[in-house]
Amino acid sequence: MTKPNNVTVQNNLNNKKKEVNKMDRTNKKDDKSTWAIGGGVLMGVGAGFFFLKESPLAFVACILLGIGLGLVITSIISRK
Repeated sequence: MTKPNNVTVQNNLNNKKKEVNKMDRTNKKDDKSTWAIGGGVLMGVGAGFFFLKESPLAFVACILLGIGLGLVITSIISRK
């Protein structure tokens, strides 16, 4: 087994830094995908209040459906 030389190690580090810089370049102000989960939760809570008198479990189910809907919307938005 050969030991990697300093040039190879330095090139690998530079490539990793470039990958991290590419991720940092995404404009976080334009990324609204994180808002979808919170919006889904709020919609679920709002819809759940209508069912709260009939069944508390329906309230919890609406919250979980809102989280699921927000996650689906987030995955669709982040694909772009």
